[in-house]
Amino acid sequence: MKLIILDRDGVINVHSSQFIKSPDEWKPIPGSLEAIARLTREGWRVVVATNQSGLARGLFEVATLNAIHAKMHKAVMQAGGRIEAVFYCPHSAEMDCGCRKPKAGLFHEISARYGKELVGVPVVGDSLRDLQVAESIDAWPLLVKTGKGKKTLAAGGLPKNTTVFDDLSEAVDQLLTLSI
Repeated sequence: MKLIILDRDGVINVHSSQFIKSPDEWKPIPGSLEAIARLTREGWRVVVATNQSGLARGLFEVATLNAIHAKMHKAVMQAGGRIEAVFYCPHSAEMDCGCRKPKAGLFHEISARYGKELVGVPVVGDSLRDLQVAESIDAWPLLVKTGKGKKTLAAGGLPKNTTVFDDLSEAVDQLLTLSI
C-alpha cells in the first residue's frame, strides 16, 4: 500500500495565522487539489493529520470543523482525488496531549487504522513540528515552501533526511517518479 500523510493548513489550503474558522475561509493552494488527484489515480492512499487547536480555544465547534473538512473532501473529489481520512488533534499546546504534533499520537492512530508501519512513508508539512514527528517515527519528512514553509526552511534545524519542495504539486511530481 502506498500511503502519504499530509498536513492540512499550508499544504492543502492557504494558511491563516488567525485559524481557518469557517468553510468560507478554507481556500485551496493552487495545484494542491490536482496533486492529490494525481496521487489517487496512481493508487496512493491520502490521509491528513492536522493540529486544530482552534477547537480548544473555542474559535469554532466540531460541527464547523466537519463542515470545513466536507468542503475540502468535495473540492478534492471534484478534482478527481480522494482523501481517505482526516485525523486531527483538538487540543491546545498547553494541554500537553499525546496527539498534538510533534508528538506522534495521530500517526500511531493512522498506523493502527491502516495496519501499516510508517517507516519511509512520506509526511508532507510546512512546519518544523510536521517534520519532527515524521523523523520520530522514521517516516520521510517533506517540507513544502507554502504556508509557513519558507520561514521553517529559513529557521533551519530540519531533520537531516528532509526533502524540500516548492509546493505539494512539486512533491507529488517527485514521488510519482519514484517506485515507493
